[in-house]
Amino acid sequence: MSRRNTEQENWVTYLLSLSRMVYLFPAAVKGIGGSKWGYINEKGDFILPAQYEMAHDFQENGLAIVQVNNLTGMINNDGYFIVKPKYDTISPFSEGRATVIDDDGFKVIDESGKEITSKAYSFIGDYQDGRALAAKTDEHGDYLYGYLNRRGNEVIPLSYESANNFHDGKALVKTIEGNHALIELTGKVVNSYPNLFVADYGEGMLAFRESNDDKWGYMDETGKVIIEQQFTGTQPFVDGKTIVNVENNYYGLIDTHGKFIIKPQYNSLLNLEEHRYALGKAPNPEKPYLFQKYALADSSGQILTGFIYNGISNFKEGIASAFNDELTFFIDKHGKRIEHLPKVEGSGTLAFEKSLIKGDIDLRILYFDKKGKLIWKQNTIIPLNHDYSVIENKYKPNKDYLVYYPQIKGVENQESVNQRLKDLSGVKPTPAHTQLESSYAGDFDIEFCKNNLVVIEINGYDYPFGAAHGMPVKKYAHIDLKTGRFYQLKDLFKPEADYVKVISQIVGEQIKNNDQYSYVFPDSYKGIKADQAFFISEGALNVYFEPYEIAPYAAGFPTFTIRFNEISSIINHDGDFWLSFH
Repeated sequence: MSRRNTEQENWVTYLLSLSRMVYLFPAAVKGIGGSKWGYINEKGDFILPAQYEMAHDFQENGLAIVQVNNLTGMINNDGYFIVKPKYDTISPFSEGRATVIDDDGFKVIDESGKEITSKAYSFIGDYQDGRALAAKTDEHGDYLYGYLNRRGNEVIPLSYESANNFHDGKALVKTIEGNHALIELTGKVVNSYPNLFVADYGEGMLAFRESNDDKWGYMDETGKVIIEQQFTGTQPFVDGKTIVNVENNYYGLIDTHGKFIIKPQYNSLLNLEEHRYALGKAPNPEKPYLFQKYALADSSGQILTGFIYNGISNFKEGIASAFNDELTFFIDKHGKRIEHLPKVEGSGTLAFEKSLIKGDIDLRILYFDKKGKLIWKQNTIIPLNHDYSVIENKYKPNKDYLVYYPQIKGVENQESVNQRLKDLSGVKPTPAHTQLESSYAGDFDIEFCKNNLVVIEINGYDYPFGAAHGMPVKKYAHIDLKTGRFYQLKDLFKPEADYVKVISQIVGEQIKNNDQYSYVFPDSYKGIKADQAFFISEGALNVYFEPYEIAPYAAGFPTFTIRFNEISSIINHDGDFWLSFH
């Protein structure tokens, strides 16, 4: 058989395999205990049942990252675990390798799930040009950086104070002596740049300045100055152009000679790929952090649209998604809406995902076929039992205010119960076309349901524009479905019991004796309050504290679990609260 015939047969076999290929897409089902993720086909039918705590898209190698029991693994499209769920996190594959994290640290696995690193590291990045940036800590706790090859071996010693990913076979590093250098894949130094601050290597150009107080310019790999120091911020060159910012934090686009293609008069400037840029302008110049409207421009600096978008995604094959105050839709490279493709109420992104169009709109995933027909969206009815269910409602009076709130169907005193749930969830009068000072997103989960008791977790995130971070919100409603009563912590205990003292002592012992709570601020815990925040779970009472109350913000809501058998002597076993779930 000739080589040509063999190649033709291989090509036919490949095409047939594509025609038989079943694409799967992650989708969530909301139920008791929160949302579970599974995978649907292009008709919207579940092929892999909703059983994962989180599920990511299938990658080009046919593997998908999923989470079970707070541990991360990787499955194939038959649902078989190629990597059993044993890691804290798994990164997407790059160049056939993925970074995993467990209690020991960072490691690398291949596509069979085999760990190819012989030891754990303090950090490992994604592979680029056959190299992964890796780091270890020295005896002083400082990081030292180097590079691994695709076999997981240290091909360039971990000896740099800082380092960057490889691009086009070269990477920018900083030695422990404080000098910057450009190195090749072997670690050989191409050139070094003493007494300079150097950053943003790309296309043979490097940003530089001589001190922290100086402005930035650009030089070539030999150290020759190409563009004089004049910028307050820089980025790497891409396709012969780069985004810079100047005084008063205005952004512009320059070429390799430093000539402005787009003048520095915008509050933001984003590279959308495929020679397109988003220009951001704040309607209120005195508060540019509040909100920006975007226009589309090309790489020659021509502005193609007005400032009509709240956001634009990156272009792919000539198409991007954009959204305004009301809709998310597709646009072409001239900024014109593509009418035959889906448009969806709400804010987010639309993207072609294999044989479907995936929407990530107002914190919910949607799928459409290529003709724009909706084939799947998350359920909005959560059955509790034959008599009761929770209905998900959406409240979005303003582009920056979004709340999904629960309403119970069948509960006693339904109207008053549901009004209270709306109030707890943050449903309140909010102006429609006024720029708010902060954004708010709220949602809920059914945390626990047993007999006549349902426990609903109401959560949210309030972000004041311009702040370093927002504040999370967490509340729990304990509702008796037969009476419509909202229970408080005191309702669990005998009237004469000093439950505050008893629980305070138990929590204090947990803080003292359990290393899990070593993050608690010294001397900050003074006991619980009579109306301490709490929630019931299977077999236990849980009390929790607000961020910053007894621990750093990063600790979230410090939560302490107390088994009912520990406090059985003070529980009112004949009380309505206890009997509602026993």
